[in-house]
Amino acid sequence: MARPRKPEDPQRWPVPCDRCGRHYQLVANWPNESVCGYCYQAAKRITGICACGHQGVLPGIIDNRPACRRCSGVAINVDCVSCGVEAELYSGGRCQRCVLGATAQRLLTSPATGAIAPPLQIIVDALTTMERPNSGLTWIRQAHVQAVLRDLARHHTLTHEILDGMPAGRTSDYVRSLLVEHGALPSRDERLARFQTWAATALERITRADHRKIISRFLRWNLEKRLQSMSPVTDSAFLRAKQSLTVTIEFCNWLVAEHNTGMDQLTQSHIDLWQSTGPTTREHIARFIRWAIKSRLIPADLEVTPHRRGTAPRMPITEQNAVIEKVAHQQTLHPRDRLAAILVIVFAQQMEDVAALTWDRVTITAEAATITLADTPIELPPPLDEPLRALAASNYNKQTAAHPKSPWIFRGYRPGMHLAPTHLRNHLRPVLASLEARLGTLNELTQTTPIAILAETLGYSPQTLEAHAKASASTYSRYIATRLD
Repeated sequence: MARPRKPEDPQRWPVPCDRCGRHYQLVANWPNESVCGYCYQAAKRITGICACGHQGVLPGIIDNRPACRRCSGVAINVDCVSCGVEAELYSGGRCQRCVLGATAQRLLTSPATGAIAPPLQIIVDALTTMERPNSGLTWIRQAHVQAVLRDLARHHTLTHEILDGMPAGRTSDYVRSLLVEHGALPSRDERLARFQTWAATALERITRADHRKIISRFLRWNLEKRLQSMSPVTDSAFLRAKQSLTVTIEFCNWLVAEHNTGMDQLTQSHIDLWQSTGPTTREHIARFIRWAIKSRLIPADLEVTPHRRGTAPRMPITEQNAVIEKVAHQQTLHPRDRLAAILVIVFAQQMEDVAALTWDRVTITAEAATITLADTPIELPPPLDEPLRALAASNYNKQTAAHPKSPWIFRGYRPGMHLAPTHLRNHLRPVLASLEARLGTLNELTQTTPIAILAETLGYSPQTLEAHAKASASTYSRYIATRLD
């Protein structure tokens, strides 16, 4: 993003710039015009094909069209001394791409061998071929990024275990994803790996040795087993597993601190007291209790009040219509946010499914734009199709080395990954609360459309939609009776 201009100063610079017409210091006199520093820098960044056929930097203007140096007579140095390409020069007569490549080479060269390991050479190549090298320079010049790259350069081989041993942080996570995206590291489920690392630390909070053994078994044979069966682990499953383990650890520590009781002496009164004297999140102990009963660690007659479902508010139809009107027409919202909001408020899609949508589920022609949400392509009528068309025509987040061939509609900031559902929810919060909006839409759809059709079109199970239909006082049987009548 270009820096904002300073306020112009007509008293200090009375002669305006011939290009922008504003009063800044004039730094160059070109044929038929004098230009300020801002326009001078902008001219070096205009690239394309001149009317004469020359391809490169087009700093001049002829007949209101950009023109090359030879045609316009503009004297400006844009010849890189390293690669010879016409481009804005960055340092030492070199373009941004050459400086970026040299910096990456220097940081990733092993101090012991004086060479770059083959997996790291892949990263050098990826950085130097990215569409926007200035973004790569901004990233690689940061001290914490350089520290991670120098640390990587010390290793002759590259594995996930080596990266796990490095200081945890967003930079090391980003570099790991970059290596995976470009084939220098094998892919793995990062949410599962994050959960396992977090859980190993969480177990240290357990105050009693026998409880640690029991909870370790619960972690391995219930929580981790369930996550490993998923491909990939969803954001909601990851958060539920963390919450279940956290509540279980708190419950066991509470038994020891408040009652000096082990798991073998657990009674119904302990469970009732635990649930009645704390927040509703304590209801998440149910998962552990069910597992402990099945594993015959506690009596089979113990019961837990289950986590209450169906209590979330539903957006009323008047607010739904107002939100649809806003996201369909308001151009101030990013097309990405407008599209996500439309998928939630019109088609009742869960945010995790929205974030994971890929371009192979989209078909765009001059006549229609369709998107497949479950197994049925759905045509988006105007103006609901505008955000999708805008995203397809843009270079949204695909001009760096992070997403060379990304399939995601909602590309994330981590290489090769889509945006996190939580990130999308937070971006849409000023417009709508995603859960409230989705439930409100389901409330309306189940009153007017057969459950079987909704389930096939939107990707919900018939049982889930039947529950929503009952909540909205319109079951599928009532719909059939009306049609027969």
